[in-house]
Parts: sequence; structure tokens; C-alpha cells
Amino acid sequence: MKHYYIIDFDSTFTQVEALDELSLISLENHPARDLIYKEIERLTNAAMEGRISFRESLSGRVKLLEANKQHLEKLVHVLSKKVSASFLRNKDFFKEHSDEVLIVSGGFKEFITPIVTKYGIKEENIYANSFKFDENDNITGYDESNPLSEENGKVKLLKQLQLDGVIYGIGDGYSDFQLKESGLIEKFYAFTENIERKSVTERADHITPNFDEFLYVNHLPRAISYPKNRISCLIVGKVPELSIYLLKRDGFTVRYLNDIDQKELKDVGMMLVADDIKVPNDKLSQALKLKTIGYLGNSKEHIDRNICNQLGIVLFDNKKGKRNADEFIPKRMIDFINKGDTEKSVNFPNMKLPRMHQAHRLIHIHHNVPGIMAQINNIFAENQINIVAQFLMTKGNIGYVITDISKGYDPKLLKELKKIDTTIKLRILY
Repeated sequence: MKHYYIIDFDSTFTQVEALDELSLISLENHPARDLIYKEIERLTNAAMEGRISFRESLSGRVKLLEANKQHLEKLVHVLSKKVSASFLRNKDFFKEHSDEVLIVSGGFKEFITPIVTKYGIKEENIYANSFKFDENDNITGYDESNPLSEENGKVKLLKQLQLDGVIYGIGDGYSDFQLKESGLIEKFYAFTENIERKSVTERADHITPNFDEFLYVNHLPRAISYPKNRISCLIVGKVPELSIYLLKRDGFTVRYLNDIDQKELKDVGMMLVADDIKVPNDKLSQALKLKTIGYLGNSKEHIDRNICNQLGIVLFDNKKGKRNADEFIPKRMIDFINKGDTEKSVNFPNMKLPRMHQAHRLIHIHHNVPGIMAQINNIFAENQINIVAQFLMTKGNIGYVITDISKGYDPKLLKELKKIDTTIKLRILY
């Protein structure tokens, strides 16, 4: 059965509400600009949270805009730079599923079409409102016969379309949830990458902090193998705000802990530790999912490197007293998770890797004994895998192999790589 993906535009495909942005442009020199903007923002939020009808909100905002076609051209330029990061990195999905992706929005085609068609979304699959203009190209209103200008507009449109298949809805607002409430779609995913509305998330089938998460839970092709929001990053002690901000900005789920003795580390994926805090060996030994530790001081007396090596945990610290450790350490952790870089690590071979292009990246961490490379490549050969690039470095008892392979492989490949006797950890990156 065919699958369809109904995607909202404002605060979903883009990071912002387009009419709010248009008001900043059209009212730039208006003496009451700030007051009008706040009223437009209020009307937007009231409709998205279901407190007023969509028609009331839309009419009120359009009347306040005082905009024209030149303002719309400027808006398109602004919006092109504010596409949500997770949609931007999954551009290939839209090209590969151009028949199944529909943009359904209470916004306007005049600014939506120039943005989303660049991502391979078909113009005939864009459903939105349309402005009305006077002879001087000023916006005078909108097409009130369009169902998307009405309350329950998305429901009315979908009934008209009569799509034959399984339909998923992705959006941030109340009008998106109404599709689920109507019974017209299989599941509603509340998209929270840009804004989280409690009145919407508490009714959703699934909260998706980014588009990666949606693709992951539905087993669809995606730019990264594992959504970063699913990687738990534990902050231990008094860590600078800049460090925490950098990790949050990259999409990791951050949790806080003052006393590490009170926390089990079994499900932690990353850990950033303040200077002078000791990580007990018994706790560290439990951390089977831990991929990297950042320590904002000299870790030598505080973290057992032998345990890190045994579990394949990459350790970064500030043993040389770098002044910018609050930025340096989290960036090293991020580069390791995103690309596999171990540059400046204190326990792993130091490797800086090129970016991947149209390939999977497999990271094999193993005990450094002779013959491992031959075993790895024999498995690739037996599975008829095309190797795009390969890198190997060793340090002490650790071997670190990175292999970029052409897209498409049988899952049994991963099982066979894990079965190599000296394997410590295997990671898959897209």
C-alpha cells in the first residue's frame, strides 16, 4: 500500500512562521512596528494552539501586514536560509519520494513554492493559500474559497484529495493534529525542532524532535543512521553554559547530574564532566553504550583509561590547560559522533576524517592484534561491498578502522563484523 507524508511548512519545514517574518520586512519603517508584530505573533500562536479559529487568525494577520510582491521576494530570500536543519540534511528523501510528499499549509503558495520545490517536492503536491493583489501589487487579501483558509481546512482538503494509502502527518500546530482527530491519517507526529506546543504534543501519536526521528521510527532512508536526540548526553558537575549550548545546538538530549555516584550509566551515550570530578570505575564499567567522554580538566587521575579502551570509549580532556576548553572539548565530542574524528583524543589513535559523500561510514574499534584488517576486508569482499575509502590507525592496544562504503548493504554484514573476535565496538554512520 502506498504511503503519503503530509508535512506542514511554518515552524516545521522552516524554522519560523513566514507571516511573522513578512511583517518584519513589510513594517520595517512603520512607527508602530513592534506593537503590530506582537499582535501578529499573538494571532499566530492562538490559532496554532487551537484558542481561536484559523480563519480569524489568518484574516487578522493579513490585514496587519501592509505587504506587497517586493516584500514577498525578500521573504523568500529569508526563508531559504531558515529551512529546518533536519529537513535540510535529508534533502535526498524528498527527491526519492517526490510522489508521496505533500506540503499542506495554511501559509501561502507565493512563498512556499519557491522554497520547497528546490528540495524536489513537486509543485502539484503543494497545497496552500493564495494572496490577492491590487493593480499596484499590494496584498489586499486572500482567496477565501480555498479550504485551507477555513477552520479545519486541512481536514477538508484531505477529504477532497481522497488519497488511497497510509497517510502520516507531520507538523507543529493544532491544525495538523486535527487531521489525526478526523481519522484521515494513520499517525500524527508533533514536530518540535523549532517550537513545542504542549496542547499539540500531548495529543500526538509521537513527538519527533527532528525529521531524522520521524524517518528513523518509520524505517525510511535518512541522512544519519541514528537520531542525535536519542543519544543521551550526561552533564556532570558545573559545566560552562557554552559547552552545554553547543551540545544542545547539535541536537543531543542533555541531562544533568551533580553526583555521579547516584547515577547508573548503562544508557548514557555521551558524558561531559566538570574538572576535578572522579568517575568511579564501577560506574564506568557499566557504561556499555557510552561512546565518548569529554573531561574539562586533566582526566588522568579521574577516569580509568584502561576501562575506556576496553569499552571503546573515546576520551577527550584538557590536560594541557587550553583556555577554550569549554568550546574545544564539546566540539571534539561532536566531531567524533558526527564523523568519527578522534583528533586530540588522549586514548585513541588521533584521526581527522574527510566528510562522507553518498556513502555509509562504518567504524570498527578492536584490540590491536595482527590480521584484523584482513578479516574485515574479507567480510566486505564476501558481501560484495564496494569500498569508497578506508582508514586505519593504531595506538597501544586500540585499533581504529574507518571504512566508507557505497550505499546499500545487507544487515548481515554488520553481524559478521561484530563477530570478529577482537571487536570492541562497531558504529554505523550515514
